Amino acid sequence: MDVTPDTDTTDGQPVLLPEPKRLGALARLAPEPMKVVLNWGRRYSLWVFNFGLACCAIEFIAASMARHDFIRLGVIPFAPGPRQADLMVVSGTVTDKMAPAVKRLYEQMPEPKYVISFGACSNCGGPYWDSYSVTKGVDQIIPVDVYVPGCPPRPEALLQGILKLQEKIARESLGERYGNGTTRPTAAALQSGLVRPPAPATDGGDAAGAGEAGPAGRGIESGEAGEEGGR
Repeated sequence: MDVTPDTDTTDGQPVLLPEPKRLGALARLAPEPMKVVLNWGRRYSLWVFNFGLACCAIEFIAASMARHDFIRLGVIPFAPGPRQADLMVVSGTVTDKMAPAVKRLYEQMPEPKYVISFGACSNCGGPYWDSYSVTKGVDQIIPVDVYVPGCPPRPEALLQGILKLQEKIARESLGERYGNGTTRPTAAALQSGLVRPPAPATDGGDAAGAGEAGPAGRGIESGEAGEEGGR
């Protein structure tokens, strides 16, 4: 291997060889060839956390049983909680009241973490999209990696979604996923699906309320005084 520099080095400064391409956030730990090994380990050891909200959760249970058995694909449905999970499957209708809980559990998951939106209700609200209390898709509050359509989807559809996610993991780079130039939205940036809490009452409003109550109270007192005078 010829390491003779092409540029002139008459100034006496040493010429450093270019560093090898490395893997994003793990740049000081793993060189580029290790990306294959790391991605292989992640794609076949997905500890899944099922956030079942409606009937699609039953199809998730069917996919984990012996007939379909997604454990053979490397998906382990025994995560005791979000802090031990790599994959969250949101199955069912996400309501505005439940949306903060979904977001909170997603934020508790360690990086790198993935989300599968399972079913039409989770994708866009489904048949309840025009309800005042239904979030129009879980991607309004957390980033989603794979969408599985259907109402409800069959267990085979979930298996295909898992395979799509594994293909995505196999070719991804953590630097591209979490770098500054990434197009992937963060959970903090997704706020459109959250209902804003009511604004606290101001002092002016309290004073106005007291002013409205004052004349009514005085009227009652004057009425009572009139009755006493009549007696």
